[in-house]
Amino acid sequence: MDAWALFSVSDKAGSVELARWFNEQGIGILASGGTYRHLVEHGITATALEDLTGFDEVLDGRVKTLHPVIYAGLLSRRTPTDQEDVEQLGSRNIVAVVVNLYPFRERAQEVTATTPTASLVEEIDVGGVSLIRAAAKNYAHVVVLVEPQQYPELMGSDWAKVTETDRLRWAAYAFKHVAAYDAAIALTFSQHFPLDADWVVSGIRRDALRYGENPHQTGAFYPVKLGSGFAGARQWQGKELSYNNLADADAAWGVVSALKDCGVAVIKHQNPAAVAIGKTALLALEAAHAADPISIFGGIVAFNREVSKEAAEALREIFLEVILAPGYDPAALEVLKSKKNLRVLEMPAHSWKPWEIRAIDGGVIVQSQDQLIAVPSQFEQVAGPAVDIASYLTDIELAWTTVAWAKSNAIVLAAGGVTRGIGSGQTNRVDAAREAIERAGEHARGAVLASDAFFPFGDVMELASQAGIGLVIQPGGSQRDQESIDRANQGHIPLFFTHERHFRH
Repeated sequence: MDAWALFSVSDKAGSVELARWFNEQGIGILASGGTYRHLVEHGITATALEDLTGFDEVLDGRVKTLHPVIYAGLLSRRTPTDQEDVEQLGSRNIVAVVVNLYPFRERAQEVTATTPTASLVEEIDVGGVSLIRAAAKNYAHVVVLVEPQQYPELMGSDWAKVTETDRLRWAAYAFKHVAAYDAAIALTFSQHFPLDADWVVSGIRRDALRYGENPHQTGAFYPVKLGSGFAGARQWQGKELSYNNLADADAAWGVVSALKDCGVAVIKHQNPAAVAIGKTALLALEAAHAADPISIFGGIVAFNREVSKEAAEALREIFLEVILAPGYDPAALEVLKSKKNLRVLEMPAHSWKPWEIRAIDGGVIVQSQDQLIAVPSQFEQVAGPAVDIASYLTDIELAWTTVAWAKSNAIVLAAGGVTRGIGSGQTNRVDAAREAIERAGEHARGAVLASDAFFPFGDVMELASQAGIGLVIQPGGSQRDQESIDRANQGHIPLFFTHERHFRH
């Protein structure tokens, strides 16, 4: 035989069948270590790599495939000069490489704060990556397969019918596979995930989503940190998730996770429609529903406490796309089964979202995740009658948390533990305030008003005064802050500066 396939696999699934197929095509088998033993035990005629190279594995297996005899046969361009080198070395013409890498990404998920990163070094594949890269580089003559799922396609035809286009396609996949593997290692070793000059991120596609933001767009979900956030969510029922479902659900989970008390968030198009807290999940849901009974239709509802049977019965009466919570009473799941298309997600305890990423023409822009830093006790009162901020604490925290998740320009009114009016996505702050006040109606009187950014003029404070707002929080920092301060004093409204803004575009 002058054509050989090299096997070195950590996942043995399908390897025997593929090796047998190669034999039937007149192609010999070279195999390393445990792969060689596995194939021989299953009746495959194979040659051990050490028999070819004349060297046994060293360093407890750390070095076993890194040898010029192997790479000469793998990288040969099949020219007379290259073939002369191959023959002098006693190598073989390698026409296929079947390698899957050590499961570094899976092992990395087991690492805890008390487990040093050094414990993962033995899971970093060196030889396998080198074999894949070399085979992909020489795709003109070599087939490279990196996952068992690829084997059936190759075996579905004859070796003679494999084209250079086929080899190029497999090579492209292999390069992406190696790049993603290396990126996972880089992420694991970058403890604080800095935005360095060389910034990398990768994921393994888990779901090909129903579609993207619109039906004519494709979409996919690539988990980066397995077991965390939506990568670790359990879907109890319902249709497969779409791009919009996940984007909306992420916003809903972000809002409700930031609430200290038992709470519910209703989201439409990644904007909070209503957020409420209550003594129970049912009471919080009822309050949020009452705050905006129109927008909740077809929306996303998130809980930060277990969903009870009573809450599930209330949910059953509303048309919703997705429900998510940290847990469900078994009786609640039984109730929700009657809504077979409703997606019901159970979220894991672990969250992982160090950055926000957005594609722009020519590249991506990346920023660290926005977080609330200032707390109400640090807010500075700059106008209005003296007030004990602690008496407004519940509504201040609710309004401030919600406005940070609303698209700018954003204004949120909260009273009695419920968002009474939300104005978001407006091109000016006055329109955002008008929308929030109009939605709140009579509930605006005495409410807390929160703004995601400063007031450039005194007009929002004028609207707040007319609506009878009880207290206003805003970042401050405008060159015309004095206008808002003066209006607050005139209207006898306590005005606090947070000294922290939360644009969301």
